[in-house]
Amino acid sequence: MKKKINWKVLISCLIIVYAVAFIGSIFTSGAVKSPWYESVRPAITPPNLVFPVVWTILFFLIALSMYLSLINSNKKQKSSIILIYGINFLLNILWSFLYFGIKNPLIAFFEIFALLISIIAMIKISSKISKKAGYLLIPYLLWVCFAIILNYLSI
Repeated sequence: MKKKINWKVLISCLIIVYAVAFIGSIFTSGAVKSPWYESVRPAITPPNLVFPVVWTILFFLIALSMYLSLINSNKKQKSSIILIYGINFLLNILWSFLYFGIKNPLIAFFEIFALLISIIAMIKISSKISKKAGYLLIPYLLWVCFAIILNYLSI
């Protein structure tokens, strides 16, 4: 039997995740065209146009993962999901602030490992509840691994 879509939860997940994206973009959008960023930007960095496209897709996948995790979880699991996703969202915004906001790639480099650990925790927790929810986070994990390389090369 197919489960009915819980539109209230799905829309809430999308709003929360895209609010995180918007807050992060406040630090990023102006900085990517700055002389500072051009001076630290590694040669292997994709064109600026790639980033909003990739992040839009990744944030959609994160929202779907959060949705599947929440609708398939019990009360105790919901608390864990909210906590780990919330930590991840804060770390995601913090990286944008550290790297682009205060222009400190070194501190951002150390912080991005906390972000990576939070993604691994999201995958672990979500996978126990819904395999699909865990799989949806793999592109996010891979993209952040690539971001770690870019961050390192910009130091």
